[in-house]
Amino acid sequence: MSPILIAVAAFVGVAALVFGATVAFREKPHSRVEDRLDLLTGLNTPAAAKDGLLRQAGILSEPLDDSPGLMEGLFNHFGDISRLLKQADTQLTPPRLAAISLILGAGGAALGVVARVHFAALVPVGLFMAFLPLFWLLWRRKRRLKAFAVQLPDALDMLARALRAGQSLGAGIGMVASEVAPPLGREFGRVFEEQNLGIPWEESLDALTERVPNLDLKFFATAVILQRQTGGDMAEILDKIASLIRERFKIWGQVQALTGEGRLSGVVLMGLPVVLFFAVYRLNPEYVMVLFTDPMGKKMLAVAVFLQILGALTIRKIVNIKV
Repeated sequence: MSPILIAVAAFVGVAALVFGATVAFREKPHSRVEDRLDLLTGLNTPAAAKDGLLRQAGILSEPLDDSPGLMEGLFNHFGDISRLLKQADTQLTPPRLAAISLILGAGGAALGVVARVHFAALVPVGLFMAFLPLFWLLWRRKRRLKAFAVQLPDALDMLARALRAGQSLGAGIGMVASEVAPPLGREFGRVFEEQNLGIPWEESLDALTERVPNLDLKFFATAVILQRQTGGDMAEILDKIASLIRERFKIWGQVQALTGEGRLSGVVLMGLPVVLFFAVYRLNPEYVMVLFTDPMGKKMLAVAVFLQILGALTIRKIVNIKV
């Protein structure tokens, strides 16, 4: 088959995949801002308004420890690209992300053709390059959430001191936004601006917990909403939440130290077969190629890969202790 036809086929395949993913994960045409404008102008029905209020109060009805499982987390990441972009705090939009993925996928397939890669490997190479922006978003999201979690205890202490000094909750959040660096300062600043625009606390905090899916932040949001409805000493509540977060960090550090040997063993056990494969291939290529040419070798290779994945998941289950 001609290399040009192979390149065109790979390009069309990757383009169709990215376009299909963009269409499937596209946002609904009506945003929350449009729904709120319709409500204010009377175009929204009372039933729809009631439904919107119920959605705003959803943070109180959701469990605090609502952490999705592995498969559910993957579906959430790949199923709501707009939410992922918000949580990663990037200026990218879904169409722009799709365009970048399309360009990288087509470029990877073209490089494979130039490097005379086998046709069966062109599609995996193109897909890997196409999903690189998504992997980058997941890494950026993880780093941002980790930084937010580290800043949260000090921010809650600052907010508690502001409340004891006689300031309101909104003014205290504004002070935290001006004193704390991003990402926490930026998110609290957004909440402060929303309060100045008249958005209810429930809706503002619900949006905050959606942009930053952090368990400790859910504790804070729930405490604020309940305190405004039932009353109580908000400064004392914030002090206890900050103390709880610091104790969790302390226990998490001890768990990481105790499970360090297991995690290192997992890395060695996963990397050792790959390193030995390339070492033996360097010394005696014909000895290793039997795994790819002989039928029994292919079966042995498939079983080895399956057992490697099973062992990695088992070790991950053992050392991944939730705090």
